Amino acid sequence: MNKYRSHNCNELNLKHVNKSVLLSGWVNKKRDHGNLLFIDLRDNFGITQCIIDKDNKNFSKLEKIPLETVIKIEGVVFKRTSETINNEISTGEVEVKISSFEILGKTKELPMPIFSDQEYAEEIRLKYRFLDLRRKKIHNNILLRSKVISFIRTQMEKLGFNEFQTPILTSSSPEGARDFLVPSRLNPGKFYALPQAPQQFKQLIMVSGFDKYFQIAPCFRDEDARADRSPGEFYQLDIEMSFVEQEDVFEVIEKLMVNLFKKFSEKKIVFEKFPRIPFREAISKYGTDKPDLRNPLIINDISQIFSRDDVKFEIFKKLFKSGSLIKAIVTKKTNSKPRSFFDNIDKWAKEQGWNGLAYFSIEKDQNDKFIGKGPVGKFFSDEAIKEIIKITGATIGDSIFMSCSKEAEINEIMSKSRTKIAEDLDIIDQSSFTFCWITDFPIFELDKETSKITFSHNPFSMPQGDINNLDFSNPLDLKAYQYDIVCNGVELSSGAIRNHIPELMYKLFSIAGYDKKIVDDKFSGMINALSYGAPPHGGIAPGIDRIVMLLADEKNIREVTMFPMNQNAQDLMMNAPSEVNDQQLKELNLKIIEKKI
Repeated sequence: MNKYRSHNCNELNLKHVNKSVLLSGWVNKKRDHGNLLFIDLRDNFGITQCIIDKDNKNFSKLEKIPLETVIKIEGVVFKRTSETINNEISTGEVEVKISSFEILGKTKELPMPIFSDQEYAEEIRLKYRFLDLRRKKIHNNILLRSKVISFIRTQMEKLGFNEFQTPILTSSSPEGARDFLVPSRLNPGKFYALPQAPQQFKQLIMVSGFDKYFQIAPCFRDEDARADRSPGEFYQLDIEMSFVEQEDVFEVIEKLMVNLFKKFSEKKIVFEKFPRIPFREAISKYGTDKPDLRNPLIINDISQIFSRDDVKFEIFKKLFKSGSLIKAIVTKKTNSKPRSFFDNIDKWAKEQGWNGLAYFSIEKDQNDKFIGKGPVGKFFSDEAIKEIIKITGATIGDSIFMSCSKEAEINEIMSKSRTKIAEDLDIIDQSSFTFCWITDFPIFELDKETSKITFSHNPFSMPQGDINNLDFSNPLDLKAYQYDIVCNGVELSSGAIRNHIPELMYKLFSIAGYDKKIVDDKFSGMINALSYGAPPHGGIAPGIDRIVMLLADEKNIREVTMFPMNQNAQDLMMNAPSEVNDQQLKELNLKIIEKKI
């Protein structure tokens, strides 16, 4: 028998009554009832209640040990009385009467409580992450993550995929986020880059004839932190397949996601065949290419209403004439809501830095004509409201929220307003997962800062249409076989059918400002490989962190990551990044130059 334990702290039940047991773990809680001391002993698997009475010579010693001390106890299992049964834990029908104990690991004073899941400052939680990870909620999240990855591996193997590992030290790429660079000691003045994703390597695997590849791949990007993205590094389920079209990729991912989310959540999956939404339609209806389909609200463009003479809303009419768009959201049967409901949404919009949200409700007067009830309702005639009804599908009792801005801003305004209004109305179904595919992305877009044409998604994507007769005269009109998978407003992944034709790749890169020499230099391995008989292929890479976030019902990726960095990309526990000594710099042929202020 193991000298530390005969059972884990989740195993004991009525069949173990009157048996001697050994348990080891952390002192999670203590309750001193004078003549009786209760200790909740916790390990990775669960909690067992242990008791010791005052007559035991070890009573005073156990009474004094601090919480989170690691101990081994020896004792006998007893049945609890009916009124003391705890149905919240698996061992709740029994308790262990302690005969002896041994301290295995002492503890210093705790900087934060372990038995509570209350919020603590990020700095404390990350500096003492090893303690934070003992807390029930986050401990369970990390165990869930492990189980999810294990399940994914099994599913991918069942689907005929092989797992391969790709290099961590590779070359820098001119597109995407900033690279993390690693100086080469053996090649002075040259640098490796940590991979932002195994993009080129997984395509090379297809060129090598392996057909179906997957990997739980670490990716590294030097970018700012967000709630749904860790700074520095993250993991993704990297997938690539040969001799496939877009729908073949969709079929594999839909099967995987449905099985995965059914396995690890009680929430319902609304669509097992995920809706396909073209990019332009998503922007038009939801204001974003990451729509939350649990939210039933739709955005409508009502700009043309403001060219009518019987609309007297002069501020919006003036902005419309200068090129702004007016978009609206209809809320059903909300005319009876108190004024405070509407004013709070308008106030929230102003707090975002916008000009607020104009609104009115649709009603009829005594002459059976449509009127607008609310601050701006008086500016719309009966006929104008009829036109709004025709465009939006609104009816009597519904309310209209409107905003006006240039095209670059209006979609963000309405997307965020759509979420805010739905949350205030409590109409987002929290008990479901709604997946969808966003398809038909444009290959190119205009850079907001430089106004130059750049890749909008993935530079290695196959254009749609007749490959031999593509019209390159209007590059911004070109669409690609690019797609995102979205769940509950969270983008899980981007993917594409790849461009495996070198001549076509040179052409597309030239439109984005990369000449043949740059392509040959930066993508030499892949462009060369594609010249030796490459199969049509495509793939995708769902984010592991975001999948676990959804399954754990967490809002921040830190809650499902074992050792995350803070918002400034610092590891407070290990003090990284850190300075290095002069000898290390000398070996790497590097010199630190003090930044001039």
